[in-house]
Amino acid sequence: MVQPSLLSTSSSDTFKVLSIDGGGIKGLYSARILEHFENRFNCHIADYFDLICGTSTGGLIALGLSLDIPVVQISNLYSMRGNQIFPQRNNFLSSLKQLFLRSKYDNSELQKALQEMFGDRTLSDSRCLLCIPAFSLTDGRPFIFKYDHSEGNLCRDNKTKYVDIALATSAAPAYLPIITIDTYDRKQFIDGGVYANNPTLIGVIEALRYFVGSGKKFQRLMVLSIGSLEPNPGRRFITKHHLSVVDWNQDLIATFFEGQAYLTSYIVDTLANYCDSPFDYIRIPGAPLSPQQAQIINLDNSSSEALNLMSQLGKDQALLWGRKPEIANFFKDRKQYIIR
Repeated sequence: MVQPSLLSTSSSDTFKVLSIDGGGIKGLYSARILEHFENRFNCHIADYFDLICGTSTGGLIALGLSLDIPVVQISNLYSMRGNQIFPQRNNFLSSLKQLFLRSKYDNSELQKALQEMFGDRTLSDSRCLLCIPAFSLTDGRPFIFKYDHSEGNLCRDNKTKYVDIALATSAAPAYLPIITIDTYDRKQFIDGGVYANNPTLIGVIEALRYFVGSGKKFQRLMVLSIGSLEPNPGRRFITKHHLSVVDWNQDLIATFFEGQAYLTSYIVDTLANYCDSPFDYIRIPGAPLSPQQAQIINLDNSSSEALNLMSQLGKDQALLWGRKPEIANFFKDRKQYIIR
């Protein structure tokens, strides 16, 4: 973590990035942190960040923030609709269906909730720059939905509906179905977490490529990254070395997401400290979990016990970090890249 620099750089020269990790229902934790910041600093988050990045559930939050939807409404989507989006069923039968027949869940309830929140709005309605990672199965490569900014001469995504982007970035393999978007000649997408569950590096690259540096409008970069709860940073010794898909169960996806998020945080921290143009980087990590708490926190546990715990941990972490001057620095001056 980099402490904010004390350079006397004008706020008009500063470009601020907010990044939000993926994590399924654990998005409630991240949303509670941002909800507290919005209340503490009496603001809309999108008025204080030039670029917002979010993957999977973090992408859903980022999209909501970009429309000035109060974060409490986004938090309520998890706490009040989570059990409908991720209904709790017989684990054994659900695992069999997930292995042999189809994704563990359909996305009808998620789509309904997103439609209620976003309506038919498109990316052109955003109040800030956006980067929302997904993965294009059609092309076999990463695909980042972006607000079409003139600096990159972009003209691809602004007509795309928020609902379609949210469904695409959150289509976790084996959990939710593949998404086909007609306006991209029926390209098919899955969760951006397969390569960018922590999208901070994507935000940093976007900022340095188009907006920050010599000859560009902004000379200083500030990055705030919101992590997700990680209940299993390590595993017990595994005596059975030849694990099947059934043996791996939910750990198969979780391990990919955890490893990628950790590596990204390390890379960004290294760049922030050791590159020729260092920048301010703050990472709010997942709160520590006891072994008992870790047993109920995962991508899709929407039980009232799990939701209450995630909400409590998010609030506690927000109270802790909200008092820090390095967080207050992000909310001292409004953003300078104005779309509308």
